[in-house]
Amino acid sequence: MKSNVEKMNGLQHKLNIVVPAPVVQSAFQKVFSGIQKEVTIKGFRKGKAPIATIKSVYGDRVAQDVVNDLIQQHYPKAVSEHKLDPISYPDFEFDQPNEEKDFSFSAFFDIRPEVTLKKYENLEVEKEKLTFDESKINDVVENIRASRARFEDIAILRPVQKGDVAVVDFEGFVDGAPLENGKGENHHLEIGAKQFIEGFEEGVEGMNVNDVRTLNLKFPNPYHAAELAGKAVEFKVTLKSIKSKVLPEVDAEFLKSVGAPESMEEFRKTIREDLEGTEKKRIEDAFKNRLLKKLVEANPVDVPSSLLKDQKKSLVADFENRMKQQGMSEADFKTYVEKWDGDFEKTASQMIQASFLIDAIARKHDLNCTREDLDQKLKEYAAQTGIEETRIREFYSKPEQTSRLTYMITEDKVVQHLLKTIKIKEVDGSLLKDEETL
Repeated sequence: MKSNVEKMNGLQHKLNIVVPAPVVQSAFQKVFSGIQKEVTIKGFRKGKAPIATIKSVYGDRVAQDVVNDLIQQHYPKAVSEHKLDPISYPDFEFDQPNEEKDFSFSAFFDIRPEVTLKKYENLEVEKEKLTFDESKINDVVENIRASRARFEDIAILRPVQKGDVAVVDFEGFVDGAPLENGKGENHHLEIGAKQFIEGFEEGVEGMNVNDVRTLNLKFPNPYHAAELAGKAVEFKVTLKSIKSKVLPEVDAEFLKSVGAPESMEEFRKTIREDLEGTEKKRIEDAFKNRLLKKLVEANPVDVPSSLLKDQKKSLVADFENRMKQQGMSEADFKTYVEKWDGDFEKTASQMIQASFLIDAIARKHDLNCTREDLDQKLKEYAAQTGIEETRIREFYSKPEQTSRLTYMITEDKVVQHLLKTIKIKEVDGSLLKDEETL
């Protein structure tokens, strides 16, 4: 076997391999012999047909098997011979094999980049100051009250006004045709809550019970359904009744109904603890993200193009799932991805560089995830979720899940190590820029 390496763009390499004819012939013989043992050819007992006959019948069908056999044998040997460290699965190019000639093939792959730790301790990283707005507690209480509101018919005859709940039947038409999913019956519409497109609630305001009104409006542009953006729409609306929204009093009965502590003071304290916990987690996550970005900036690493492509694809797919759940249309999603393509690529690059740096720091300081770390984390998950530990272990026994959890634990150990050395600069949240998630 002969082989040589060509350095391509960035970290991509091309490994050229030539397998001598005698070895190729042996590979063909091996495949033909395997077929000979398994097939029955008319005029011969199973396994007894001559090789020449096997070749004449199956000659055109064995090429791929021969290629697979030769590549599996010689690709790893060539990689080892040249002391290469491929980080991506190779793409192969090859000629049609001929048992009387040498067989040549090439493998294209990215190699693992060299990681040089220049500065990873004593980094200065900004962290948002934890502040708490007491009005958020009131917002939570009011939201809970609103979720338990009851609706009562108003006692006097009068037109609908802001703050009322109008019970309406409606049907929408675009270009004279019924609007898909644009019909509703006995719909409770809170006037002033901005639940519908602009102009709808304003159009209902002032109606009396049993009034029928036609509203000529336009969908906003942009709109989550791109095909309707900016289009004229006609709504025929019938007012069935007018109700007032009655919120429950915050008393002992209310507290009991929501499973809260008996006193309002304790209830507000519980809400505050929940809100602060959520806010602290948000700040810590953003701080970790900022730390990893600083780490990448101080220790740039070459990014394998194959990993960048896969990571970017994964980010886009994850974003697509989240946006679909929020009602974003396919067309709007495509436009968004095209507009922010560079940001997706930048974030993917930072994530990959961070993973290489975390691996290097972990190896340098013996911080890699151990079997004991993994066992401890699984026990924690079982305690936190209330799921039996055997089921947790079964889920994380899958290679992909094990790898993901192992990396997460290693990353956390590295971050904890870095936290012992970094200089934290606390700043007001308004001074921090929006950040991509690492």
